[in-house]
Amino acid sequence: MTEQEATKRILVIDDDRKLCGLIADYLSPLGYHVEMRHSGSEGLEAALEEEWEALILDVMMPGMDGFEVLRELRKTSQVPVLMLTAMGEEADRIVGLELGADDYLPKTFSTRELLARLRAVTRRAKVAAPVEDPATVDLVSDGLIVNEAVHTAILDDKPLDLTALEFAILVTLMKAKGRVKTREQLIEDVSERKFDIFDRSIDVHISALRKKLGEDAREPRFIKTVRAVGYQFVSK
Repeated sequence: MTEQEATKRILVIDDDRKLCGLIADYLSPLGYHVEMRHSGSEGLEAALEEEWEALILDVMMPGMDGFEVLRELRKTSQVPVLMLTAMGEEADRIVGLELGADDYLPKTFSTRELLARLRAVTRRAKVAAPVEDPATVDLVSDGLIVNEAVHTAILDDKPLDLTALEFAILVTLMKAKGRVKTREQLIEDVSERKFDIFDRSIDVHISALRKKLGEDAREPRFIKTVRAVGYQFVSK
């Protein structure tokens, strides 16, 4: 599966196999990866177990109908749901919307209308999604957990006592995980945090940081020296 497909995966839950095939044939050339399930129970299982851009869900199915699928789905998932109603009946639309459907279409829909509604519900979902502040996210690697927002560093469940400068250097290296940072780049990064640091003095601070991390310089667990260049946080 391509990266594009992975970000635009659509699940169609409908017992009408011909209609499912027509939807897939229309959406696939437009960059969507369409999968189909032909019963409510199978559709609900797939909806809960995998990540989807959106669901296209039929109301009328034998056994578990679309309303029941939606009711169970909304207990744990807010994936966008576009419901299909046989005749576009108002009662079905109201029930679906009350259960948490994002939009609906009568089964007499045109392909252009399907695409417009699908794009609208996925766009609204992205706008509504909370934006995560990168500074509040833990940086994690091989037992080391660093949180920039609360200024904590924990190694193998034990808190580390780092100076402000050591902490800033560690954060900078972890954010560049796998890439080499020159001494000049490190100095520039930490200088933005109002630290006064110059030239080879960075090596002294790196050395102190390594001791607190319990590093073996010959086989570093976290910080590797790249001779004549700088330092690299070893990617785990």
